[in-house]
Amino acid sequence: MTVEEDLVPQVHVEDVPNDAFGVIGRVPEGATDEEAVAHLRRAARQVRARDIQMVSAAGLGHIGGEYSVIDILVTLYLNSLNMGPELLGDPDRDRFILSKGHAAAALYTTLAAAGFINPDDLGTFMQPKSMLNGHPARTKISAVEASTGPLGHGLPIAVGTALAGKLDDSSRRTFVVTGDGELQEGSNWEALMTAGNHRLANLCVVIDRNRLQQGARVEDTNDLEPLADKLRAFGMEVVEVDGHDHGALRKVFANVPAASGKPTAVIARTQKGHPISFMSDNVAWHHKVPSEEQVKAALNELENS
Repeated sequence: MTVEEDLVPQVHVEDVPNDAFGVIGRVPEGATDEEAVAHLRRAARQVRARDIQMVSAAGLGHIGGEYSVIDILVTLYLNSLNMGPELLGDPDRDRFILSKGHAAAALYTTLAAAGFINPDDLGTFMQPKSMLNGHPARTKISAVEASTGPLGHGLPIAVGTALAGKLDDSSRRTFVVTGDGELQEGSNWEALMTAGNHRLANLCVVIDRNRLQQGARVEDTNDLEPLADKLRAFGMEVVEVDGHDHGALRKVFANVPAASGKPTAVIARTQKGHPISFMSDNVAWHHKVPSEEQVKAALNELENS
């Protein structure tokens, strides 16, 4: 049986504007907290605007889950990660893995904003033979640390990456973003148990806790609560944060590794489709393509947010 995600899209590259989006870059050195947050907010607005244009042009995408995770990605790449285009060859750079690989458009747009890929290439998203696949591939983009998409794989890979860093006696940290529905996969809990057992303080697991997964609410499928207690029982240092608050995210990421010596698990409370009124907390936008009118409405909301 052929499902929508198996279809080869007819990408309308001309529908993705080739202006008004360039390399935004990291928060300037010496910026105040207020200046840093303002920089990240501007970047997140621009990333969301280009993301919806890409999904619309491709006719495929996962915009709801992309919008829930964009603030996390922007904060990491433009502020918190010790990683930039000039550091890709440095073995002591931080590592990042997007385990919820279906949010690929958000990752690509953030990578372009951070200077890892050419912003002009964003128009090729989902085009046959494009390096911008529906899921990120490490063989196509040097900044992608792991090919992800089969949910439950990214976190185990991240644990292995963090363990390698510990064995190398390196200061590098490994960050991984998972979806909350993804945590229903048992491989993640095996990975968490391993991370806690080896006290991988250089590991930070960020859970995009938007409480929705494909077709349903997480709690109606397989409830995760009490999530924080479960993570602590597996040996994690647990922090709960508003996943759309750039200032709060900056502080959380700056405290990795945790003083306790444990791996850090960040429960980032988010909303699918944030901050667009007709998308927010709406399960229909897990895998839905916006109409031309909806693109215009979303861009207007972003402009005025």
